[in-house]
Parts: sequence; C-alpha cells; structure tokens
Amino acid sequence: MEDRKNQIKDLEHKEPEDTPLQKQESKRIQKVESNVRNLWDNFKRTNIRIMGVPEEREQNTENILKGIVTENFPHLVKELDLQVQEVHKTPNKRNPKRTTPRHIIIKITRAKDRERILKAARAKQVVTYKGAPIQLSADLSTETMHARWEWQEIFKVMNSKNLQPKILYPAKLSLRIKGQIKSFTNKKKAKGVYHCQTRII
Repeated sequence: MEDRKNQIKDLEHKEPEDTPLQKQESKRIQKVESNVRNLWDNFKRTNIRIMGVPEEREQNTENILKGIVTENFPHLVKELDLQVQEVHKTPNKRNPKRTTPRHIIIKITRAKDRERILKAARAKQVVTYKGAPIQLSADLSTETMHARWEWQEIFKVMNSKNLQPKILYPAKLSLRIKGQIKSFTNKKKAKGVYHCQTRII
C-alpha cells in the first residue's frame, strides 16, 4: 500500500515531456529569436559603446571618440577617416538617480574602423579620456550582451590560469588548452574540459 502511494506521488511530481510537435515549435522559436538577434547586431555593426565618461552639462559628444583616439591611439588618427553619423546616451532605465555615467553610443560610417579601434583598445588594455579610465566595446543587442555576460565568471577564472580566453560572437568561449584552441557554447562542457585537462577546478 505504501509503495503504491509513493508511486502515485512520483507520477504527480513527474513533469510531462514535450511532444515532438512542442519540441519542433520550440526550435522554430529559438531560430526566429536567433535571426532577430543577428539582424539587430548587424544593424549595430558600426556602433561603439563608450563606458565611464563623466557626465557634463555642456558635453560635445560628437568629438568624444576623436578625443579618445587622439589620446590613446595617435597612430590611427591619420589612418582612420572618422565620420560620426549618430551619437546618443543610453537612458537610466533601472535607476534614474544612480551616479554612474550613462553609456555613450557612437555610430560611425565603417565597420572596419570600429574593429581597428576596438582591437587597439584591447591591445592597450587601459584606455583613458582626459586622463580618466574608460572602456570601449562593440554595441550589441541586449540578448547578445546578456549571453556574453553569463560567461564572465568562467572567463575570469580561466584568464587567471593564463588560458587566453576570448568571448567570440555571439556568445562562445574560446580558450587554449595544451596548445590547442577550443571553443564552447555550453558552460558545463567548458568547465568539464578545463577540469579534466588541468585538474585545478
């Protein structure tokens, strides 16, 4: 009698499996979401996101990027034809009273120029504006940014172990293990491979 009660409880708590039709629909939705994300990221392909620039009342945002390039990458000043198409600051959605400066989004004309600036920023590591440290990054869709952010904890650990991790588009982790470069989209697999190869974590 007790065994039968336990079996009934197990059946009550067992979640029903998705039908083939539901699985197919789920895959279709994921594909549509991925396509929308890629379209949005492609639309932003010439955007640069600038973080950490102090707020000023009379701030000429159009000249900020040129100032950053001149201050940090003088060798690029003559090589790049920086033409700013659009500039705006991100709104304070979460907390309008927060003291941290808003991000500045600058749209330029050529994606190649954006990549050269971001590559130079990664090589320099410490980028400044008027002497204050700032950050430069690609401006991606909210979904892509969130997916990439989820790798940060693993990225920091692997970077501390000199595995040369990189976040690849849209949200894959690439790292070097015993001279070989491996990439992962699944966090558990990345941790598992790292654990097996190094026996550290």
